[in-house]
Amino acid sequence: MYYKTHYNSPVGKIWLVSDETNLVGAWLQGQKYFFGTLTQELMLSKEVPVLIKAKKWLDQYFNFQKPSISELSVAPIGSEFRKKVWKILCEIPYGEVCTYGQIAKKIAKQTDQKSMSAQAVGGAVSHNPISIIIPCHRVIGTNGSLTGYASGIDKKIRLLEMENIDISQFFVPKRK
Repeated sequence: MYYKTHYNSPVGKIWLVSDETNLVGAWLQGQKYFFGTLTQELMLSKEVPVLIKAKKWLDQYFNFQKPSISELSVAPIGSEFRKKVWKILCEIPYGEVCTYGQIAKKIAKQTDQKSMSAQAVGGAVSHNPISIIIPCHRVIGTNGSLTGYASGIDKKIRLLEMENIDISQFFVPKRK
């Protein structure tokens, strides 16, 4: 059984989900893959300690206090490859960005491969089930494009601006 509650943030309603011990999800209302990794019934609850702790973490984040992900017990559900990508996302410091290509190079090195597809990394990033806390919004295209945020580019821009990242050096890709 999973337990859920919501958090009203400056970028919209965030649904927090726990297995009672760990935070397994944090989805912005309406984002792609909403509740996508869940396989069990969801029960509404405001009393689960990890959910209370996650709300406090988000309070700190949205008040510019730079909380550390290590303050929370997170257990995102996904393949081993996706978990490797999400672990790297957790290492991107507040107020900084990295590219899909940089993450691909790290994965290739970790797995003893010559190379890794940045597109494969992009797929894993887009399926991140713990938005904001696992900071997938800090990943940009190698060419500086603000691409690939499952909750929408407008929210990605807002989160980056909240972290005082100068987004003038980046661009929003034109739709095909």
